[in-house]
Amino acid sequence: MPKVTMERVLAWKLLPRLVMAVLLWQYVAVLDWYMAIPQDIVSTQATALTATVTGALSGAFGLWLGHER
Repeated sequence: MPKVTMERVLAWKLLPRLVMAVLLWQYVAVLDWYMAIPQDIVSTQATALTATVTGALSGAFGLWLGHER
């Protein structure tokens, strides 16, 4: 059985992939919540939260792609 070294584990980049998966899951959850709000009671705060989460995901995705080789 081949020996798994710490360098090989780090080369798999598990932590950045896990972070992106959690961010994507949270983004989908926020979008589901926002689309479930009745249109007549949507507030500016709900829209701002959705825009903030969208911006955070876009920024994280851009940084993630910038660090890939």
